[in-house]
Amino acid sequence: MAKEACCLGLIGGLGPDATVHYYRELIAGIDKQGRVPRLLIAHAEYDRVYKLVTAKDLDGLARYLSGLIASMAAGGAEVSAIVAVTPHICAAQLAAMSTLPLVNMLEEVPRMVRARGLNRVALLGTRFTIETKMFGCFGEIDVVMPSTEEIERIHGAYVNFVAGRGSDTDRETLRKIGQTFVTRDGAQAVLIAGTDLSTVFTESNAGFPLIDCARVHIDAIVQRLVT
Repeated sequence: MAKEACCLGLIGGLGPDATVHYYRELIAGIDKQGRVPRLLIAHAEYDRVYKLVTAKDLDGLARYLSGLIASMAAGGAEVSAIVAVTPHICAAQLAAMSTLPLVNMLEEVPRMVRARGLNRVALLGTRFTIETKMFGCFGEIDVVMPSTEEIERIHGAYVNFVAGRGSDTDRETLRKIGQTFVTRDGAQAVLIAGTDLSTVFTESNAGFPLIDCARVHIDAIVQRLVT
């Protein structure tokens, strides 16, 4: 009989497609390790999280997310993670409040970028992710800062995919901007820093070199659960 993995408390709902993507990939990854998955999912309210992020109320956001984690800990969760990039804006505050350890994307992605020997990257994600250069997690790694107009176009297209109404036009908008980051700005890779884009762009269809932040995060979570 296969041994059970550690029980994961996953904060989802940001949005539902991102949650489904994480669920499927986590289950597949744990199964490949010959372990039995154990998983709890708490649904975070998208509008509530968005308002807290917009207001830059990082303590309030961390309190909200830590409450969700506490409920999953009561149900047996041993490790926590968040399916979306943007809520990681409060990762430092959340780590201090949470009753469970957090598999933090803001630690895992820079580690991967350094492992690949990259020193200049760009981001596709929400306005908050881009304007903060993914919340300042990259240290000495140079991050392309697009124009205000480009940021708004990226954010608008991304939000459409989160809402389930992303179009071919949105996809092409993001593809062209990603290519521009490489040809104009010298980015060595474009980070897919929004989970809802992980099913839109792959290395084979993007037209630019990429690193999928969700993929990096999911692989790190799997390793945490089976070791």
